[in-house]
Formats: sequence, C-alpha cells, structure tokens
Amino acid sequence: MLIKRSEGKAARQRLSSTYQGLSAGGMDRRSFLRQAGLGGAGLAALGSFGLTTARPAAAGPTNFSQPIQRIKNICTHCSVGCTVVAEVQNGVWVGQEPAFESPINRGTHCAKGASVRELVHGDRRLKYPMKLVDGQWQRVSWEQAIEEIGDKLLEIRQKSGPDSVYWLGSAKFSNEGAYLMRKFAAFWGSNTIDHQARICHSTTVAGVSNVMGYGAQTNSYNDTRNARTMIIMGGNPAEAHPISMQHMLAGKEQNRANVIVIDPRFTRTAAHATEYVRIRPGTDIPIIWGMLWHIFENGWEDKEFIAQRVFGMDDVRKEVAKWNPREVERVTGVPEAQLKKVAQIFATQKPATLIWCMGATQKTVGTANVRAFTILLLATGNMGRPGTGANIYRGHTNVQGATDFGLDVTTLPAYYGLDEAAWRHWCRVWDVPYEWMVQRFASKALMETPGIPTTRWFDAVLLPKDQLSQPDTVKAFIAIGHGGNTVSRMPEAIKGMDALELLVVADPHPTNLSSMSNRRDNTYLLPISTQFECDGSRTASNRSLQWGSKIVDPIFECKNDYELLYLLARKFGFAQEMFKSIEVKGTQPVAESITREFNRGAISTGYSGQSPERLKLHMQRQEDFDLVTLRGRPGSPVEGEVYGLPWPCWGTPEMKHPGTHILYNTNLHVKEGGGCFRARWGVEREGKTLLAERSYSKGSELTDGYPEFTVAVLKRLGWYDELTAQEKEIIARVGGDNPDRVSWSTDLSFGIIRVALEHGCQPSGNGKARANAWNLPDPVPVHREPIYTPRTDLIADYPAIDDRRTFRLPHLAKSVQARSYSLATSFPIVLTSGRLVEYEGGGEETRSNRWLAELQQDMFVEINPADAEARGIKPGQMVWVDGVENSAKVRVKALVTDRVAKGVAFMPFHFGGWYQGEDRRGYYPPGTDPIVLGESVNTVTTYGYDPVTAMQETKVTLCQIRGA
Repeated sequence: MLIKRSEGKAARQRLSSTYQGLSAGGMDRRSFLRQAGLGGAGLAALGSFGLTTARPAAAGPTNFSQPIQRIKNICTHCSVGCTVVAEVQNGVWVGQEPAFESPINRGTHCAKGASVRELVHGDRRLKYPMKLVDGQWQRVSWEQAIEEIGDKLLEIRQKSGPDSVYWLGSAKFSNEGAYLMRKFAAFWGSNTIDHQARICHSTTVAGVSNVMGYGAQTNSYNDTRNARTMIIMGGNPAEAHPISMQHMLAGKEQNRANVIVIDPRFTRTAAHATEYVRIRPGTDIPIIWGMLWHIFENGWEDKEFIAQRVFGMDDVRKEVAKWNPREVERVTGVPEAQLKKVAQIFATQKPATLIWCMGATQKTVGTANVRAFTILLLATGNMGRPGTGANIYRGHTNVQGATDFGLDVTTLPAYYGLDEAAWRHWCRVWDVPYEWMVQRFASKALMETPGIPTTRWFDAVLLPKDQLSQPDTVKAFIAIGHGGNTVSRMPEAIKGMDALELLVVADPHPTNLSSMSNRRDNTYLLPISTQFECDGSRTASNRSLQWGSKIVDPIFECKNDYELLYLLARKFGFAQEMFKSIEVKGTQPVAESITREFNRGAISTGYSGQSPERLKLHMQRQEDFDLVTLRGRPGSPVEGEVYGLPWPCWGTPEMKHPGTHILYNTNLHVKEGGGCFRARWGVEREGKTLLAERSYSKGSELTDGYPEFTVAVLKRLGWYDELTAQEKEIIARVGGDNPDRVSWSTDLSFGIIRVALEHGCQPSGNGKARANAWNLPDPVPVHREPIYTPRTDLIADYPAIDDRRTFRLPHLAKSVQARSYSLATSFPIVLTSGRLVEYEGGGEETRSNRWLAELQQDMFVEINPADAEARGIKPGQMVWVDGVENSAKVRVKALVTDRVAKGVAFMPFHFGGWYQGEDRRGYYPPGTDPIVLGESVNTVTTYGYDPVTAMQETKVTLCQIRGA
C-alpha cells in the first residue's frame, strides 16, 4: 500500500530478514515459489500431479494412509461467524477449507479467516509459562506459576481487598469461557471484570437496550439481502467484516438497493456506495436529526408505527426542530440537498436498515449516537421486519456472547444487573447461599456497585486512594485474552503497568502487555490455547450460536481457558463450590456441562433453549438452512429452526423454540420466533402508557400491550393453574414469602414462560420502545462537540457534559474540553482511527501470522494532499504524529490520499511493539515477538469517555503531523 513497485525488493528483504529463524526458512512466499520451481508454468504443472506428491522438504515422515477427519470450528477473528473446516490427520491439523454449506460464509473466507491454521501452528506462540526476573524472561512450570500468582493475589486480597485485583477477560473466549470467568469473578468477590466490548460496543448495548429492550443486532447479515436501502454509518464492513459484504452486495444487486455510506473517510465500503456522504468527525447526531428534520417536515415518518409502538417521539421532534438544514451544514459540512435526498430514500424506499460499528460507538456521546440511530429506525417504521433493523457489526468472534455472559462491570450473566434480586437468582442457579456470596465481597454495597471499566483501569492504579470509591487502588492486573494497546492514553496506561505489584498475561501470544512497560519483576506469561484447541459455542453479531469442536489438543504447554480458571479457583479454595454442578475431568471442566448450567440460569436473554446437542446438530446440518431466511428446510432434522438458535430461544431445550431471527417481529407467533418490544420500564409514565397500543404478535390472546409476566399476572389472567405441580413447587422455593413476585426471568421451572408461549404471548411483555430514555444523562440525544475539537466556535453552543463521578472514578468532560481553546491552533488536524482487512484487534496474533504480515508491513497515517503539501510531506515519508496529551508522539509512514478530507487524518489501530519512536522488539520473550511491529495509534489518542459506559473516545481527537 505504502511502497512503490520500485521499492518492492527492499520491502521483501526487510520482511525476509524478520523471518530468519522461522519455519518459513527465511524467505517470503514469492521467493519460496521461485526456488521451488513453482513460478508460472511450474504452478500450472501442479494440476497433473497427485496432491500428496508435493511435500515440504523439511517435513518428517507422514502416514498418508490414515483417514482425514473433517472438524468444524468458527473463525476466531471478527463477529460474522464463518465456519472453518479443519482437515486433521494423526492428530495434526494438515489442511483447511471454508465451509461451503455454511449459510454465513458459503465457502468463502477473508484473508484473516483463510490463514487461521497458522494461529495453531505459528511458532510465535507462547510455548510454556514464563516469569520476568530482574528484566529477564525465565521458563517456569505451570505449578510454580499458579502457586506464585495465587499467593500474591491472596496477599493483595488480604491487604487491600478483592477489588484491588483487576480481572480482564476476552471476546475471544467461548460463551462457556466467558460465563465461567464471570462466575469466577463473583466467587473472588469483585465486579471489576471486563473485556473488549467496553472499547467497542458497550455504548451499543446501553443505547439500544434503553430504547428497545435488548442491546443487540435486531436482524442478521443474511437479512440485509432483503433490504431496499442500507445506510452504513460508522462502519467499514469491506475491511472489518469482509464476508458480511457478500450479503450486502447481493441485496444491492438483486434489489437494486440504495447503499448509502456516511463517513468522514472514503473507505473501501464507500467505494461500493450509491451515495457517499462525507461528514465532519464527531457529528453523528446532527446528521441523524438533520435527516429527521426533513422526514418530519415532509410527513415521511411512519405515523401508525410511532403511535402503536413508540413512547416519547414528540420529545424527539422538539430537539429535531433545532436542526434545520442551515445549522446541520454549519456543524457537519453536509449540504441540504444531499441530506434531504438521503432522508427521503431511507424513509420511503423501504425496507431500510442502518448498519454501524465502532465509528459510531467509540465516542464520548456513543450511547447517545446509537440511540439516535435507533430512533431514526423507529420513526420510519424500519424495525421488526425482514430487510430492516439495527444491524450492528461487532468486532471479535464472541464479543456478543462474552458481553451477554457478563464480562461487564455492570452486570451478572444475561444482563440481570447487580442488585440483590440478581445476585439471589444466580446464587440459586449456582446452588450457593446468598449470604456466603455476600461475604466474598468487601461489602454488600460494593457487591451491588459496577466495577472499574477497562478503559480506566490504570487510573484506578495511579489516582490517590481517596479519589476511588473502593477500599484501595488496583494492585494486580490479570489479562486473559486481551491486548494492552487497545486503550487510549497509552502513556498513562504504561505508568499504570509500571506501578502494579503483579501483572499476569494469559494468551496464546504474549501481547504487547509484556513489552509496553519497563517492568523487571512480578510479571508472568501463561500460554493459553486458541479456540481451535477447545470445545465451546460462540455467538455472532446476529445473536446466533455455533458450536466449535476442538480440532487438535493444545500445543506446547498451553492450557485452555476453562482449565486455567479451574486451577486458580482451586488455589483460592472455592473450586468445589464453583464447580459443584459442572463436570470436571481431572482439571478440565467440560464445555457441554458449562453450557447446560448457563441454560438453567440465562433466562432473561433467552440463552436457555440452546443445548449443546441442538447446536451440534445445526453445525452438522448446515446445508439444510435457507440462505436468506436461515430457516431449516422442510423434512430435515432442523425443520423450522433458525440457524444457530439466535437468542431469545425461549424456555428449555425440550420446548424446541426455533430461535429468533428478527427481533420485535409481530408478524410471527412467539413460538415461531416472533415478538414485541420488551416492557422493561413499567406500564405508565406521566399519565401515558408505556405498553403497546393495538399492536401484538401473531396469535397472541392478548390483543394490546401487556406487562412482563409474573405469577401475579398469571393469576389475574386466570392462567396460574396451567402451571404443573412441580412448576408451582419450584416457583414457591424461588419466591419464598412472596411467590407472586416471581417473574419469567427468575422462574427456574420455566413454567411461566411455557404458559405465556402457549397463549401466544412474549414472556417479557409487550411494551413500547423509548425515544425518551429518562434514566440517562441526556434523555433525548443531543449533540455535544468532541472533547478535543478544532471547532472552538461550537463549544459554547454544544458543550461537553459536566464533570461528574462514574464507575468509582472522577469523570472529566467539560473541564478537559476547555483545553481545545488553547490547543486547536497548534494541533489543527482531527485524528480518527479504524480497521484494516489484514489485521484484527490489537493485532498481536495477526501480525504474528506470516501470511498476513506480508500483506501489511508498516504502520501509517493517512493525510490529505493539501495538508501534506503544507507540511512538505511526501508519500511514504516517515512522519511524527504529535498528540495533545503527555507530549505523546508516534513515528509512522505517510500515506498521502484523498480518502481523508483536509484537516482529517486516519490511522489503523492494530499495531504495537514500537513506542514513541523506540523499537521494543527486544522486550518480548525470545521467539515470541510479532513479525510486524509498529506504533500504536492509542499512544496519541486522548481523554474522553461516554458517561453511561466509560467508552473511550478514539474517533475524534486532535493532532499535528510533521516530517520525521
């Protein structure tokens, strides 16, 4: 991308020198093909040979007569959920294919998916536990590592309390691993347990759930084939979710669909657009309100949908009235004619869907952004039908499932929250006394208080103790499957790492947590297997579960996530209680047994009907599912079921609910996957009903809105005696002195759900979506200028939120924004960040993959030609990008391009291993350093957090660029 063809030889030499000592033999792919005589005609001649005759010279003896097993698992990169078919011979993964029968990827892979076998075979993996001693990495045994780590953690717990240990989980976990780690944190006695969703879609979960009831994608990748209009805003699926594009482009071709891309940067996705709208970074809400201004002005809204199914739209109308075309253009830069055209298309050429990703969510107004997006869908009636909805593309394999299972500082598994009722529910599921669980925590108050989010963990290390709402600062940091270069304000994160008493990194690769800081002791690396080396389910963005079967046993001395958590629980003395209802073979918890436990308890989100057996059958019979509807074909063993049993999958597995393809779809019976908006917020507010009016799902015996089902509601309806004697007995045990208060979501008998479904009713009620979320800082979303903005003329009109306290910490906003007045002149370029197709997340595993490393060798900054010329910067030149905090800077290559507008720069966020011009390769354990290193954009990203979720601001800050 960055190097001219004439420089290609030099580039190959650089990469080749990095390969020295690797299994590639010190040459790149092209050199290998040439030396093997496979260039040109040589490659063509391969067709005449049997495949088994072409063997690598270095390969040992192989018995090719042994049968090849075909084992299915799920790609461990983005959240699309592509099926990988592994060919295994003699316990060795010898070949890989995409699953042609999968309705998701249909025989295709992106570059990352096509090379996942290298994740298992790659020799940059951690091979055994290691310990940093006086600045040198030393090999230790698992037994020694667990003993020493455990002793130190127990010492910190005794001295400072359980909240002084930071537990960081992973979107790379299986559902079973995520659930197990959240349960582990509960038994340890802390809510400070988080994962990657905090920095990608925590604002989506908070925003969408506070509007419609569930915080997830409403439709599916496949369903975009039904759309007549697609708006992609804050997303770049062509690079971030490449296989999703085949479904979008099929819809574009078959339906002659409108594809509208709204983005500050002309992305690869924008190249497919029928209309590209370039906006000023950080002005999402003015764009949406500007569209709604035209929609309301011209009467294009869906009046019937709003009247029947939406609360508070009149409050939105008042805010939208402020955003006339002139004001929208002043703030966003988008001319009236273009925005009116887009608004009319979206409102009238239906069905229409809105697709977004982290360009919308990683903002100080992230929760407000996604609420505005959802309100636009509601105002136009583009919800609850094929081709409509909020299609929210999440970043990692199981970031949806890991969030659903409570790797989140605000909740227990399945979004039960943290109040006493939630804890009592899960204590019943876990069969432990509630009073015992309370004693695990520093106090009952902290047991019911959200923990410290991963975006702020280092502040909890560095701030004075009296500024934290907990007994002491964070002393230990345990990261399982999570990189360190993904948080903003990296200079401060590094200070936090240096100050820790203990740092533990458990991952297939060491991650740059091992190389960022200047630590010399009390740092441990634990080798963890990939998800290809263990069993378990993963949940894609569309809420569908897929079972991944173990392809090979963990290589080297790696252990899987389940075993690590068991070993730690055993060391801490609570393994017997934690695993009393989970089968453990030796020290290995059984994945299927974990699934069955969360099936019993994750009732509120509908993770109860997907047994391991049902999920495995779907993987075996992928060819039986329709490409568009995702329904099992008539006459097949999966007839009528939705592929992956997307949640909510109501009731027990024996009830055979098919799963819910499209949320809030009233055109289907609830037993067939239909539903309504949840009645989460009561029945009335300010004299107005919060329940649906004259709207209900097909076949419902209640033909108007209704509240959530409880025993009391069943009695009022005269349906209570439809419960069996056993169900009534279980409900009585759950309810104690007041069984009438037992609800569908805490009824361990599942009887309330069963009876509701029999009458065609949704157990969670039939309410209205909320355009006014009165419990949030801005009940109706309002535009707020980014914390750091070059448009200081807009700060007075659209100020940041007031400083406050959230998540046990000070939360600054308006006071930091005031710095823009003095900084905007010296740092005039708006910096944003995003993804590349070649790499994933923090990039450690993909930059350690030789095939991907060849594709993108340099970290870079995109700069507009006018800005480059003004600074004397040439294409491919090394430049410094200076940030406005901590005197931070990064040294990267300049990519001069019109992709970004004048005054805007872009950098990808997958790089690490360099820090402010310093090559940190030598800080990795020998042989584990990634092939490609580069500066992290988060060295120069800055302060700024969403007040609802503590999401970091990585899409809008200020910088300056100069020649290096």
